[in-house]
Amino acid sequence: MIKVSLISKPVLYGTFLLMHTLLSAEEIGFVEYVNVVSTEPVYENVISNVPHQECFDKQVPVTYRHQAAQSSHANAGALIGGVTGGLIGKQVSHGDPAAMIGGAVLGTLVGHNAARSEPEDYQTTQYETRRHCTTHYTQRSERRFIGYEHIAYYKGRKIVKYSDEKLSSIPVSVTISY
Repeated sequence: MIKVSLISKPVLYGTFLLMHTLLSAEEIGFVEYVNVVSTEPVYENVISNVPHQECFDKQVPVTYRHQAAQSSHANAGALIGGVTGGLIGKQVSHGDPAAMIGGAVLGTLVGHNAARSEPEDYQTTQYETRRHCTTHYTQRSERRFIGYEHIAYYKGRKIVKYSDEKLSSIPVSVTISY
């Protein structure tokens, strides 16, 4: 006796859809893991400039500008000129009061103008200690760890993958087109 089992309609329909999808597909993709055959650490040389300063003290001339007080110079010039002019007027006129007053007025004007014509500004130079610094750079080379290079082979082809940690296998995406 032969036993026949019937497949229900929903199961048959689902199987048909799966077969249709597989037969009409143009690509199939999957991931396969390949064992790593060699792992090597990878380093890079980093060159950096390290700054350092050299400082020294130096005496430098510093010029200061000053402004003279004009009013005191002009008043002193007027006073000296007035007295001198009065004395000269008295001597020349043999004591005539008008000549003495005229000499004093004239001497006051001359003395005042002479005092005002002096330079208003003057300068002094002093030496001060100033700190001077220059920056120099020294190159420093440093070897830094950047990760691992992993080597594996898949169907005779060499695969290289870099990572931050050691790997025992490498995932390979495989796509089959037909």
